[in-house]
Amino acid sequence: MVNKVTRKKHYRPPGQKKEGNAARYVTRSQAVKQLQVSLPVFRKLCIFKGIFPREPKKKVKGNHHTYYHVKDVAFLHHEPLVEKFREIRAYEKKIDKADAKKNKERANFLKVHRPTYVLDRIIRERYPKFIDALRELDDCLSMVHLLAALPAQESVKVEAKRIHKCRRLSHEWQAFISRTHKLRKVFISVKGIYYQAEVEGQKITWLAPHSLRQALTDEDLTVILNFMEFYETFLGFVNFHLYHSINLKYPPILDPKLEALAADLYALSRYFDANSRTSLLGPQTSGSFESGEIDAEQKSELRLAQLQLQLPLDEPTALMHLVEDAACKDEDEDEDEDTRECKKLFKNMKFFLSREVPRESLLFVIPAFGGMVSWEGDGAPFKESDETITHQIVDRPTQPHKFLSRDYVQPQWVFDCVNTRIILPNDVYSVGRVPPPHLSPFVDNEAEGYVPDYAKTLNQLRAAAKSEVLPLPGLGKENLDDPQNLLAEGVTDRAEAIIAVEKRQKMMALEKQYRDELKLEIEGRQYHSAISKVDKQASGEESEGGEDSNLPDYQQIAEDNANLSLVLMSRNIRGIYKATQRGKRMNQDRIKLLEERKSKLGESHQSQ
Repeated sequence: MVNKVTRKKHYRPPGQKKEGNAARYVTRSQAVKQLQVSLPVFRKLCIFKGIFPREPKKKVKGNHHTYYHVKDVAFLHHEPLVEKFREIRAYEKKIDKADAKKNKERANFLKVHRPTYVLDRIIRERYPKFIDALRELDDCLSMVHLLAALPAQESVKVEAKRIHKCRRLSHEWQAFISRTHKLRKVFISVKGIYYQAEVEGQKITWLAPHSLRQALTDEDLTVILNFMEFYETFLGFVNFHLYHSINLKYPPILDPKLEALAADLYALSRYFDANSRTSLLGPQTSGSFESGEIDAEQKSELRLAQLQLQLPLDEPTALMHLVEDAACKDEDEDEDEDTRECKKLFKNMKFFLSREVPRESLLFVIPAFGGMVSWEGDGAPFKESDETITHQIVDRPTQPHKFLSRDYVQPQWVFDCVNTRIILPNDVYSVGRVPPPHLSPFVDNEAEGYVPDYAKTLNQLRAAAKSEVLPLPGLGKENLDDPQNLLAEGVTDRAEAIIAVEKRQKMMALEKQYRDELKLEIEGRQYHSAISKVDKQASGEESEGGEDSNLPDYQQIAEDNANLSLVLMSRNIRGIYKATQRGKRMNQDRIKLLEERKSKLGESHQSQ
């Protein structure tokens, strides 16, 4: 007889050890209950520690719950901030108790000595290397620039102190990018101004809102303010490391007069200029600083007086331009090619900003590409009547008073010059004219399949400025190998292979025509240039006798190989292939729609 081994059915009594997703994930209410904190404190802890909800494959408690991993919650159990938040909660109860007893003296004493916490340890824990911090700096910069543009309003807990701190941090970041010439792209959109900088090989993109008056509603900004509490410390650490990398002390000591005039970027450029001079002159009064004879306030006053003596306020050339000395030459050797190119774009150019243009953006962009800039108002480095000004930025229909020694352009000219890395002609950007379209530098027109007309013009200007040779119209720089081999190897698809076939046939027809004309010229006979008839000859003469009659029909070969490869595909791969082809057809339809709109727009302009 065969002994049958029967397995007992696994049975888990209620309350015993869980398995699967039930053991790996917990809901938010369960996590709050385990940590014994309130829901707002739990959210703040998750923001500080970088813990976010998970999506398990099987939601045990239902789809209406938010799930967290058990290891993440256990990670919060050992966080010292949890105990600190409990201490703050107990301290707030003491304040409420004193207010309830109308003991104002004790309540005021408790409010003054309220316990605080710092996030320095968490920053070092989350970002052990500086390169990790740079990779996650995009959202931080966008949030800091957004809050810096908001008005202070106590009803939504947006304090003036926090707004001033965000403005200071954003200006310190912009001053460093401008000083080291790390800005790469700028784009003006409806949402705001997009910037992209490259710091230590990392591309950092952020969005700064337009300098317009913002109106706050009575919405709950608690989560945003929690993120800002972390981002302020985070950006402070990044600025500290960046300033020390160029041998500058942090935080910078600014001129109080310029700070009162809201010229923070200009004050920071003066700080950079003065520190570059002090590094050459040698350390002065350092013995009194190192000895503990004077306090911190006297140190800052003495340091500020020293800077004021070294950098005169009425020296216009030194205010917005860095000193060119041996230290700068050493820096040029360490800079990459893009930085050197950006540094020389607006070199030896002086700009003056009218009062209607976006001043903060231009004060950031122009010095980042080597130019000097001033504006209309108190504390400006030079006045409008300065004859050395080369360009004046104007954004109004007419300019009544003009200087013949300078060019008057619109603000878009500066941003287009920055994106193309060349000095564009001033005619199309002159005052009162409709400027050309402002193209986004973040879009790859070749990959999209549609190149705007002005993008072609910019490419020609860039090629002419750099003495490059552009390919013939309709003939790209791609490799014109045998399309049959490319299709067989999977390098190109069916549509690309057909296009390559047409280009190859046109090139062969051009080559044949060149040989015939050269032969006629050697024989002393007359010949006629028929480049425009190449397309007709490529289809007509190749069908006749001669060497072209041996050419294979690449288009038919491409179609046959595509059909054969489609048959040999599995069902899933065939579906993916058809989906990609459908996406390409949709892209082509979108390009045709854009071309139709462009043609209709041109016809409407001609009729007018």
